Amino acid sequence: MSNYVYGPTFAEMRDPSLLPQELREKALAALHGAPLDPINLFNITWKTAQDTVRHLVLPQALTGVRAPIAVLVGNGYPSGSHKVGPVYSCLIEKQLNGLIQPEKHVPIFPSTGNFGIGGAWGGPRMGYKSLVVLPEEMSRERFEKIRAFGADVIATPGCESNVKEIYDKVNELKQDPTYCSINQFEEFGNYRFHYGVTGEAAVELATWLAEERGIGSGRIGAFVSAMGSAGTIAAADRIKQSHPGAATVGLEPIQCPTLYNVGFGGHRIEGIGDKHVTWIHNVHAMDYMMCIDDQACLEGLSLIQEGTAVLAEEAGVPEADLECMQGTFGVSGVCNVLGAIKTAKVLDLGPDDLIVTVATDGFDRYPSVLEKLAEETGPPTRERSLRRLEIFHRATSDWVQEGTREVRTRWHNQKYFTWVEQQGKHVDELRALADPDTWVAHQKQIQDVDAKLVASRGDLAQLVTS
Repeated sequence: MSNYVYGPTFAEMRDPSLLPQELREKALAALHGAPLDPINLFNITWKTAQDTVRHLVLPQALTGVRAPIAVLVGNGYPSGSHKVGPVYSCLIEKQLNGLIQPEKHVPIFPSTGNFGIGGAWGGPRMGYKSLVVLPEEMSRERFEKIRAFGADVIATPGCESNVKEIYDKVNELKQDPTYCSINQFEEFGNYRFHYGVTGEAAVELATWLAEERGIGSGRIGAFVSAMGSAGTIAAADRIKQSHPGAATVGLEPIQCPTLYNVGFGGHRIEGIGDKHVTWIHNVHAMDYMMCIDDQACLEGLSLIQEGTAVLAEEAGVPEADLECMQGTFGVSGVCNVLGAIKTAKVLDLGPDDLIVTVATDGFDRYPSVLEKLAEETGPPTRERSLRRLEIFHRATSDWVQEGTREVRTRWHNQKYFTWVEQQGKHVDELRALADPDTWVAHQKQIQDVDAKLVASRGDLAQLVTS
């Protein structure tokens, strides 16, 4: 159909230099010049205009550990977060399989924030009218961005961990066949994006840092990621294929330790800790589960954004690093940094053991969060910033759980309550997720998706003149 919009293959998201040169140049020009132009679908990549992986290496003056910590930076994606990648992957797979069509279906994006913002951006760029379902206590900026990108939004009761209420609203809406749920928590397009694109970026970055900057040995010691949909942590499955010794470390809030001890509760790390074990989380490949305090994440973000004088004068963080960190982190990004520091301490990783983690989004969706923090704790004075520096330097080694065989089995079995009892999955489907071949089969589907996409979209050169 002529009203279909197609974008990049997985191969092109991994390596946009595969695109026709004129198309790549047009897309890069639109990234800031025309951010709502559908050509920006071809900017869904971890690569910069120079075809290097978008990242920063945290200064040791901040982390206080011997192991280098590299952060994949997500705010350079269209929509301002890497979550637009899974949105595109899930939409394009359903479109290629004939399950969704522009002007016929309205995709629903159940989310606690960035996936919804990505859906608000991605759906209209592909010709769809998007609807986002989001907890009412998410940051003001999240709702503003969703509406600004042209989507409708429904606010459900609760905070970050109230995903059950989102599912209930989505199931109600799905009674109308016009609506099609793009559920990041169960769609393997999400898993495939991070396995095939994010994981590949991490592997490439480790080699580049060692060869070009003399950082690390080229070996990845650990991949650290908090779980929301548990899409990002799928990158570790790809990393382990190149670095078998790399540890996969998952993070969740102390205030909602669902995998750690079947815990529950509200918390303030937007984007993670959704009070259930997601369908697409390969828990049998996770080596450690660590918990991070939500207040530490909020105050850590305040230090990075508002405590630059203390970071420079007291910690000795170089000016160039301060500039790179400004605007780069949200609350969950700081959570990942604190988790990476904890990982370095718990696993006793050294200078040759690169730790890779992710800043999912940037600060642009959190000013109101820091305003609320200032109301609660007072303004970010020099004294408070000095205390907040200790959040990084004195990261503790408590709240750590090793993924033994018994623990991984429990993590797996916890999926039963959400997915079989509530969401209608069959128990045989659940059992299949314990088989490593199931995950390999999903990885191999990337080639099939790319082949279908190439056959459907026609000559890319036409997009340069369209």
